[in-house]
Amino acid sequence: MTPDDSIALPGCDVRLPLLGLGTWAWGDTSTWGMNGYDRSYDLETIRAAYRRAIDGGVTLLDTAEMYGEGESERIIGRLLAEDATRRDRVVVATKFIPFPWRFDVGTALLRSLRASLERLQMPAVHLYQIHGPISLRSHEVMADALAAAHAQGLVKAVGVSNYSEKELRAIHRALADRGIALATNQVEFSLLRTMPEHSGLLRACREMGVTVLAYSPVGQGRLTGKYSAANPPPGKRNFSAYPMAEIEPIVAELRRCGARHDGKTPSQVALNWLICKGAVPIPGAKNGDQAAQNAGALGWRLAADEVATLDRVAKSGQRSLFHRIWQHG
Repeated sequence: MTPDDSIALPGCDVRLPLLGLGTWAWGDTSTWGMNGYDRSYDLETIRAAYRRAIDGGVTLLDTAEMYGEGESERIIGRLLAEDATRRDRVVVATKFIPFPWRFDVGTALLRSLRASLERLQMPAVHLYQIHGPISLRSHEVMADALAAAHAQGLVKAVGVSNYSEKELRAIHRALADRGIALATNQVEFSLLRTMPEHSGLLRACREMGVTVLAYSPVGQGRLTGKYSAANPPPGKRNFSAYPMAEIEPIVAELRRCGARHDGKTPSQVALNWLICKGAVPIPGAKNGDQAAQNAGALGWRLAADEVATLDRVAKSGQRSLFHRIWQHG
């Protein structure tokens, strides 16, 4: 990756591509239907998604210990182990969820991290993130735990997820006191949830040198053009759950923008809008075609007036932070 098509994380040699691949769906049955309602979706289609993503320059895989109860990490470990030609290009990010009952954060984090590394079949992970600010312990205690993992060479960079500006500044300061840079904050961010921008969170991240990773960047499929008021998304996909009738005008504008850029799809335009905002979107992909579609968001940019037009039709978002944290886990 070159400086023009990647973002350097502070304090390490890790570079993130401008677009990643979220793997919440890999191994998940209840929300995404693997081995459940979606019979077209299995390990072979995931393998195709992985290969098409990496070949398309989408080299960041974002996972978590909670995704599929560890199955997402196991799948990634298996894919990396069997693929000598691509694995050196891959950047892996995973997460620790600090449930309140994990009161001994230092011990719990290291135990969970080692379990994640075993599932991933990796000696160290490129990016380790705190899944949400739900611990009963202080930011200083959390920073101690992350610093210990870093000192042991188990992580190259550390980040957080679902942190507000106030929480972000607190953990950034606590880590800085221990000589560790805060690299990322992963939040729900899309044309259906622009709250991170309007709240000042994006501005604060830029100020502190923290990269924003945008999860659910196409509104769990709502911005792809695949769904409509008559054909809503299946399962439990309830982030930014505006009725499809309210989303259809946004999709129409995405189509208009895409037509001006050699027929880019609504989802490609929605992802490019986030890249223009300085975020790294991490859409999911269940198969090779979806992964290739995602990669089509790279290599071009929306014009400033197109970004502004999409800004005008975007929605701020409606789900509470607490609710999103627990459902995202």
